[in-house]
Amino acid sequence: MIRHTDISEGNLRSLIRKKQISWGGNGALKIYGTLRCGSGKNMKRENRVFFCSEEEARQQGYRPCGNCMKTAYRNWKKNHRI
Repeated sequence: MIRHTDISEGNLRSLIRKKQISWGGNGALKIYGTLRCGSGKNMKRENRVFFCSEEEARQQGYRPCGNCMKTAYRNWKKNHRI
């Protein structure tokens, strides 16, 4: 996991082009989703984190985004009822 505040914009773009970053997330809410998600684009920089894979995000305790990952979110919600 890479925090947005810990990486320069140039390095971030480079890692995305090299496919070393493929997912974004909200560190405060523990939600991950696609890099193109509108919800992710609106969050504060200090809350934004990046992952190389979905598996990495899940291992860190993040859940799928209900906006850009509707099916994965529904499956997660079904299995994590409180």
